[in-house]
Amino acid sequence: MINIHIHNNNNGPQQSQKQSQKQTQNFHFQQQKQPQQPHNHKCLPKRIILVRHGQSQGNKDERSYTNTPDHKIPLTSLGINQAQQAGSKIVQLLTNQSSSSSSSSKTSVSCSIWKAYFYVSPYDRTRSTLREMGRAFPRKRVIGVREECRIREQDFGNFQVVEKMKTVKEQREKFGRFFYRFPEGESAADVYDRVSSFLESLWRDIDMNRLNRAPCDDLNLIIISHGLALRVFLMKWFKWSVEQFEYLSNFENCEFRVMQLGQGGEYSLAVHHTEEEMLSWGLSQEMVDEQKWRAQANRGEWNEKCSWYLDSFFDQFADPDETEEDNNRKLQITLN
Repeated sequence: MINIHIHNNNNGPQQSQKQSQKQTQNFHFQQQKQPQQPHNHKCLPKRIILVRHGQSQGNKDERSYTNTPDHKIPLTSLGINQAQQAGSKIVQLLTNQSSSSSSSSKTSVSCSIWKAYFYVSPYDRTRSTLREMGRAFPRKRVIGVREECRIREQDFGNFQVVEKMKTVKEQREKFGRFFYRFPEGESAADVYDRVSSFLESLWRDIDMNRLNRAPCDDLNLIIISHGLALRVFLMKWFKWSVEQFEYLSNFENCEFRVMQLGQGGEYSLAVHHTEEEMLSWGLSQEMVDEQKWRAQANRGEWNEKCSWYLDSFFDQFADPDETEEDNNRKLQITLN
């Protein structure tokens, strides 16, 4: 609140006006002299863990989609067990890595506490997966959870007829998995658009510290979603091409893949996963090498160092690169 004080002045209107102008100048000068606040450095999450839901009734019997809406398909008993095991494995992973990092560093143990924030698709099978996974998490480790509609399953239409869906999926293989749009449903390209929108919101949450994490905590974002949405997430994040996407294999039920910060601030699958694992997911050797590079790279170097992406579009430029001899000749001309 700004307080405005009006003083009586017996020296006349001209002197009062001069004093007012002087006060205004001093006010602006003081405003300019105020020290700038230091920029609040953004602390990135240590890991982003992508989890596919457990086995659903639709995975077990495709006829379930005939009478049950896709978003209401429940987990099977096996799917419940898978979710519980996945939760235990993730907690063990976070606990072991947090303990090893704190023992190897000179900082206090209090500065290596891991926390988790969850994003979950609104479908019954993903919500149930999170509920069963959550049984393994101590309450003090969970910052929060958000239901996120943009990471829902690809829309295949409404009620699905088994015989018709077989024909449609055969057409998809001929047309291409990424651009094929299901009748009354979505294409993978449509899913890409909404996942891209989700990523923008995710970055704003991180940048504005909406996740309410303490600066010294290792934050882990855990996203429980569906096979296609998670593959599209990886495609968008790592700038994979449509052709590269076509070769990716689906996540198994309750399989999780860990994107972890490397030494230079880039996220990589190679920090936690082996080369054999990544190759089994459908990544090419070139993509695996890029993940290894990301594990060591400095943040922001991707455009400069990953020439293979540029080369896929520009196999020959109009002007060849200048040789050292050309540069020396230009230098001599300049000196003369």
